[in-house]
Amino acid sequence: MRPSGAPAHRATRRQARRFAEATGRLAKTDRIDALMLARYGALLEPPVRSDLQNRLAELVAARRSLMRDRTATINRLKTLTIDLLKRHGRHRLRQIEVQIASLDAAIAALVAEDPHLARRRDVLASIPGLGLITAHALLAGMPELGTMEEGQAAALAGLAPITRQSGTWRGRRSIQGGRAALRQALYMPAIVAMRFNPDLKRVYDRLTTMGKHAKVAITAVMRKFIVLANALLRDNRLWTPKAA
Repeated sequence: MRPSGAPAHRATRRQARRFAEATGRLAKTDRIDALMLARYGALLEPPVRSDLQNRLAELVAARRSLMRDRTATINRLKTLTIDLLKRHGRHRLRQIEVQIASLDAAIAALVAEDPHLARRRDVLASIPGLGLITAHALLAGMPELGTMEEGQAAALAGLAPITRQSGTWRGRRSIQGGRAALRQALYMPAIVAMRFNPDLKRVYDRLTTMGKHAKVAITAVMRKFIVLANALLRDNRLWTPKAA
């Protein structure tokens, strides 16, 4: 058991199991698992999170779950015909709204506890189109931001096109893997940024003018978001518009 407050990395079961299989460890016991995880940490040096970061990630995940419940409840209300069920649905929707507001307050208070985390939030929120909710999602979902090369940041979010080729055959490049929750968190800010962030609007307009599909252009804007956020956090500076 790790000491209280010590930084830690939470590997998924799939990551840990695939690492074990890749090293030829097919058996599974507590002792084997402990040795395998120690080797996993030593060889791959995965990013570690403090207790505060883990609590933030847990709160943000809970908010994300409530937002899914909210969407499902709203959609269900549209199809209900029985008054009793409609009342239950509206009551549940009010409960969800209260719980979301409570989580937002808890997240804001947690970030405010730590000056370093609060500064990172302010840097992210300074980017036009990227509000506090998305800033909190990035702080929770990608604490590595600001320490990576721009290609690494895009790949970690699953926003870097993956090349597929073998010999003379070349497949279509596409995005895959990465942290899906981050892509979901960046989608609506990307839509907003295409209207209010001149730098990102130019990216979208240039690609659509070249004949690229709108979804491809939106993905490029999301990728620019991550790259920009990584650069600003690395330099510890707020966003400022480029000089004309």
